Amino acid sequence: MMSCGRRGRGGGFLPVAKNCHPTKTQVPKAAKQPEGTRDHEALVPGTFAIPSQQLHTRQQPFKSTPITTHAEPWAIAFLPDNRILVTERRGNLRLVDPTKKSTGTITGVPAVAYAGQGGLHDVALHPQYASNSLIYISYAESGSGGAGGAVARAKLTLDANGGGALSGLEVIWRHSQRATGGLQFACRLLFGADGALWIASGEINQMFPAQAMGGNLGKMVRLYDNGTAFAGNPFASQGAVQAQVWSLGHRNPLGIDLDAQGRLWEVEMGPMGGDELNLIQSGANYGWPLVSEGKHYNGTAIPAHSKRPDFAAPKAFWVPVISPAGLIIYKGDLFPSWKGNAIITGLSSQGLVRVAITGDTAKEAQRISMGKRMRGIREAKDGAIWVIEDGANGMLEVWE
Repeated sequence: MMSCGRRGRGGGFLPVAKNCHPTKTQVPKAAKQPEGTRDHEALVPGTFAIPSQQLHTRQQPFKSTPITTHAEPWAIAFLPDNRILVTERRGNLRLVDPTKKSTGTITGVPAVAYAGQGGLHDVALHPQYASNSLIYISYAESGSGGAGGAVARAKLTLDANGGGALSGLEVIWRHSQRATGGLQFACRLLFGADGALWIASGEINQMFPAQAMGGNLGKMVRLYDNGTAFAGNPFASQGAVQAQVWSLGHRNPLGIDLDAQGRLWEVEMGPMGGDELNLIQSGANYGWPLVSEGKHYNGTAIPAHSKRPDFAAPKAFWVPVISPAGLIIYKGDLFPSWKGNAIITGLSSQGLVRVAITGDTAKEAQRISMGKRMRGIREAKDGAIWVIEDGANGMLEVWE
């Protein structure tokens, strides 16, 4: 599918689409910009995802109930008994009983590289958790050359005291390289109906590896539950790490979910401007760092997607940024008008962004101000939406 390319800064091959004509793009050294701490950029003409004044809502169209408070929470997952696993970035895995509003601790979590944006990240249950008790966690780990993302699975055994322990922990996937700085690991996890494990792999602030097919940075990765490449991946015939890859050209993908049709949607943080909502297609290249709707932190321009039609363009983008940190495609009935919409939690935007999806088009429909940085989001079986705030005293709460 890819017929031409060029060498990146690290010597990796940068694939581009068939019949392409690569342009010379000057890309400066990756800037160490903290996640969600963006400048207030000027509005780019033609940006279609900026909400109009009437779409900005301070009145919340739901009842919000606080449950527990956590130290830098990152992600949540529901157990079959309705208790909730919550990851905390310093390396703690908590067990929450929402009826008692109590918190216990799960031991056996591996050491994490807690620095910058790194630490303990996502958590997901195996599709057959009820019979095998396996959970999956993603995290930043230290090693030669800095830190990189990793995904491990382990058996979860719960105790009678509101806690539990992990055992038999096995690392099934790692970033193909490490870097200093502690930025843009991403590593969101999601199991599909076919049993595939999706990993949203960040490019750890290295930029060009997002285009290099010799590694898995800046990619959407699709695996079996044991970490091997899933059959039918678009680059399976190339073997090695390429066989893991579903799509490439991603920067910091912090939210993924499947819609009712089984299509994968993703949100990722852009540089200075250019946060994206993407519909992920097999084998597609989303262009980072060669194209973006934003610009580099030193002000250097980046060609827009419209200048390079060989790259897949976002279905919606934001300038100024919203700093997307989590995503669900709502499927429940508690909020009927939201069904099929993308619900995005925002850090710098301090609230929730709702995007209406029609076919393969997307348009922002509403912003709901929460007055605080919002991190993780999940939909429960009853259609209630659970969210966690970012920060040292991040609240786990349920919206009904």
